[in-house]
Amino acid sequence: MIKLYWKNSAAETVGEAGGVSQAELEGISARLAAAHSAVMGQINAGNLGYAALPGRSDHRDAVAEMACRYRKGTTDLVVLGIGGSALGNIALQTALNPSTYNLLSDRRRPGPRLFVLDNVDPALVGDVLALLGRRLGTTVFNVISKSGETAETAAQFMIVREMLRKRLGEGFARQIVATTDAEKGTLREVALADGYATLSVPPDVGGRFSVLSPVGLFSAAMCGIDIDALLAGAAEMARRAADGDWRANPACMLAAIKYLLCARGRAIHVMMPYSNRLSALADWYRQLWAESLGKRLDRAGEQVFAGPTPVRALGATDQHSQAQLYLEGPEDKLVVFLSVARHPRDVRIPDTLGEFEGMAYLGKAKLSRLLGDEKVGMEYALMLARRPSVTIRFDAVDPESVGAFIYLYEFVTSLMGELMNVNAYDQPAVELIKRATFARMGRAGHECLAREVAAFARTDDKFLV
Repeated sequence: MIKLYWKNSAAETVGEAGGVSQAELEGISARLAAAHSAVMGQINAGNLGYAALPGRSDHRDAVAEMACRYRKGTTDLVVLGIGGSALGNIALQTALNPSTYNLLSDRRRPGPRLFVLDNVDPALVGDVLALLGRRLGTTVFNVISKSGETAETAAQFMIVREMLRKRLGEGFARQIVATTDAEKGTLREVALADGYATLSVPPDVGGRFSVLSPVGLFSAAMCGIDIDALLAGAAEMARRAADGDWRANPACMLAAIKYLLCARGRAIHVMMPYSNRLSALADWYRQLWAESLGKRLDRAGEQVFAGPTPVRALGATDQHSQAQLYLEGPEDKLVVFLSVARHPRDVRIPDTLGEFEGMAYLGKAKLSRLLGDEKVGMEYALMLARRPSVTIRFDAVDPESVGAFIYLYEFVTSLMGELMNVNAYDQPAVELIKRATFARMGRAGHECLAREVAAFARTDDKFLV
């Protein structure tokens, strides 16, 4: 499981200017309790769909049945999606399967190779499709879109569908699984017309909160990840997050620290895993945090321009690229470390080169110790610089811990929305980008916007050097 260790964000450790004091925590206790009560009220009323996902046996059963149906004979699984339809899939695969998973032989892997096409970069899409080559007939494409009208996913899907039709003929539909709205939408209509197998995107769950739904569970199950344990870990964290005693509740404590430090100007929140396997969880967190909390207006319609900025770093790699900034740059950051007690595997450093003082001290040590001590060194340097940090400790990188982490941050996001008085579940600015893209690509009904964007996009040679 996971635990929150917050000593190094406390004022008694890093000083009043850098940390939060007990008086500050007590000062917002009533507000924090109200925020927690509000979130729990929404959950109990059935208004926060993500909170129900750990217990949705219907989703779990549908995914398990679909994976059982498709895993045998499938050599490759390609996920077509972007944002919340891709980042969760990548995070689960990165955390819970070896980094060499796709390089293993078909016999040694617990499932098909996995490719997540999370962009419309033509080189990315073209390279993957070219790699599949003769394996196309044993490749399953999981297209994920609630509506089917997300431009990037729709474009990928149209390319894949036509390629399958040309190569495989009438049986092409067997190679597509559509994860989409259960009742309506363009992708649902195409799926019915072509005869694809389908999984449902819950209508009350936004994309960035959807990883524990069929959106993320299908690729996980196909690739041999224990989705029952994943959901059980999330359910256990849901139980802990429901605790009304904020002092014993990791979600409440983390939200309180983040909120207090953000209000004090520490509005850049760096997530720094000391584990490559957890690195994609930090990418998933960035979307969750940025789309949910970056808002121009509060709930009363007042301009607030709110939102802590999420940044992803990787220990120990980014000790050599970003640590200098974190230690001596602007005092505007909170670092959230992710540490691991038991890594999935370990490597011992040989006891050689003892005659060289600069290397002798490493002999016989394990890489897990070196990585852990690197984290302590970074943590210590931040403390001396009076810069706050917290650590989320993973007992192991296993499905239970990953599920718990996902639910923890989803719940913290809801709490932060309450504390900041913003709607954590919409993304109005992103919609404008979508409409501008539609306009540029010539979608009907966007002609006026197309003219506006065309005028903006016209190159002014005065600024070209």
